[in-house]
Amino acid sequence: MKFSWKVTNHDPKTLKKFLNTKGISHRMYKTIKTGGGYFAVGRHKVDGAVNLQDGDQVQVSLPPEASDPNVAVSDGPLNIIYEDDNWLVVNKQAGLTVVPGPANRTDTLVNRVKGRLVQEGAENLVPHIITRLDRFTSGIVLIAKHRLANSLANEMLADKTLHKRYQAVVSGDGLPDHDLIDKPIAKDPDGYGQIISADGKPAQTEYTVMRRLKDRTLVDVILHTGRTHQIRVHFASIGHPLLGDELYHGPMNLGINRQALHASKLDFEDPFSNRGLSFQSQLPQDISAILD
Repeated sequence: MKFSWKVTNHDPKTLKKFLNTKGISHRMYKTIKTGGGYFAVGRHKVDGAVNLQDGDQVQVSLPPEASDPNVAVSDGPLNIIYEDDNWLVVNKQAGLTVVPGPANRTDTLVNRVKGRLVQEGAENLVPHIITRLDRFTSGIVLIAKHRLANSLANEMLADKTLHKRYQAVVSGDGLPDHDLIDKPIAKDPDGYGQIISADGKPAQTEYTVMRRLKDRTLVDVILHTGRTHQIRVHFASIGHPLLGDELYHGPMNLGINRQALHASKLDFEDPFSNRGLSFQSQLPQDISAILD
């Protein structure tokens, strides 16, 4: 897979620093040099130790990402929202695990995406999950189809320019129309989940009430940090756990038996095309039903 950029007067003039501004990390730089890829300036391949001039055309050829034999191929279905050479955006159903683990190594989202890549004859056979969801959370998942897309997506996450929104149905009523939950989160030393702890990592969850019912509330949520189970533990901490969220003591008798949480929207500027991409996913039937 090849990528090229033109050097401008604002760019660094050493090849390595220039490529770093394009998402080529130090580790990827070494992989390209030793793994079968190459760098070129104009029509000439270079070893990396070269100075650049304004107007130079820099090309990078990435070595293919070979299949990991320990990751099984699955032909399970995928609900694809968008796909191009760099990105795959899917609408994940609740109950589908995202990455292989002890409980499921053969039919996770990663296995299914790998199956699609194999079927397409893709040269890069390593799916990179960018926006990971819990098994029983539904909605949008962004997947990078090669290592450069993965690197650029991680930069967007670090710079907070990859914007995600969620919708959740929480128990009870009386929430302010709009608020920010600002409480540190740590791993529960005595259990599987997370807890609010002064020794935890900072965590901020912003929400807006979308709909009020007698014993439940639909909220639109923006995460300002990305802690494990953040939405679930934050709403539980203010006395409004998500419906169906057994781990955080949410009510299990109100029509849904999984956490009522859905990744509903994703926006970012595509660094390859420099155009904005925006994706939305409607609430699935099981969440819509508890709002009727």
